Amino acid sequence: MALKIGAAKAVPPFRVMDVITAANALSAQLGPADPAIIRMEVGQPALGAPAHALAVAQRAMGQHALGYTEALGLPELRARIAAHYTDWYGLAVPSSRIAVVAGASAGFPLGFLAAFEPGDRIALATPCYPPYLNIMTALGLHPVPLPSDATTGFQPTIAMLDALDPPPDGLLIASPANPTGSMLSADDLSALARYCHAKAIRLISDEIYHGLTYGKPVATAAAFSPSAIVINSFSKYFSMTGWRVGWMLLPEDLIRPVERLAQNMFICAPHISQVAALAAFDCHPELQARRDRYAQSRNILLKALPQAGLGAIAPPDGAFYLYADISAAGQDSTDFCRDLLVDWHIAATPGHDFDSERGGQFIRLSYCADPADIEIATQRFIARAAQS
Repeated sequence: MALKIGAAKAVPPFRVMDVITAANALSAQLGPADPAIIRMEVGQPALGAPAHALAVAQRAMGQHALGYTEALGLPELRARIAAHYTDWYGLAVPSSRIAVVAGASAGFPLGFLAAFEPGDRIALATPCYPPYLNIMTALGLHPVPLPSDATTGFQPTIAMLDALDPPPDGLLIASPANPTGSMLSADDLSALARYCHAKAIRLISDEIYHGLTYGKPVATAAAFSPSAIVINSFSKYFSMTGWRVGWMLLPEDLIRPVERLAQNMFICAPHISQVAALAAFDCHPELQARRDRYAQSRNILLKALPQAGLGAIAPPDGAFYLYADISAAGQDSTDFCRDLLVDWHIAATPGHDFDSERGGQFIRLSYCADPADIEIATQRFIARAAQS
């Protein structure tokens, strides 16, 4: 008799991780004379944690017995995150509503489990970050895709929600979004947040790319809805991917449910990571300089990619991604990315990761590598187009 496999059997792979594996394998085979692989497949800042955060963490390693913290995080870090909402958004929130978690990746299951029951339906625009769908599926929730495109700015609309029968139990939004980089305007975010609150639709707002925007004003869903769950992270703007620390801004009714879940599932976020995260709030000049590097790389790509036949790009308002239409190439995006890696030493992510229906027409390019590497990548794209 075969042993059972649980809910994992219904969860597809996160394909970008397979691209990372393939790029690492190819890199290991390259000789000194071979051109290096330009890594554009993953949203990981090329530079690590800011210098001051590293220095504080190093001192803490020798000075403190680092152990468990409170399940919702160090009180001083929660207070500093609450102050961040005043600093950036002019919004006063009590630190009691802040939960420090082991990265945004921990925040999503905590939020889903606290706010929903198995069988509940959560709407979200596609293309989207695939773990949203996969975590929901693993928890017995039902994603309700809302296919979006340039006509809706690659974001959901109230009209899409009104068309759903029955209405969803929740709506997940991301602004700026992965993979498109698109953003909701403050007015559109306000309208969606107020609509959801009035209709008893729980809103989850992924705001992990705040701080990485390129001219379009940014707003937080917490400013417009007292029932919204906001999830953020130190991984993107703060460049602390491997530290696995993020936060949630919770509505009052979910503070204790999330705390109970966190106590049992994670105990707490890593203590040393919380210490470094607190110090990272003093590193804005360094972090803004990094954001300027992303802007430089973004501009390089937007100028060069149309010359390579990749001119149809989703609005790159924020984050560090371009979502490009490759349908003119006459290849499925998986084959396109495989050839791009093997022949041109550029690692990119096929759109299948983000949109099961239309992903074969798109690729995602991350531009958080060094601008010099991005410049080399654009030259390879143009050379590839010339040979086609």
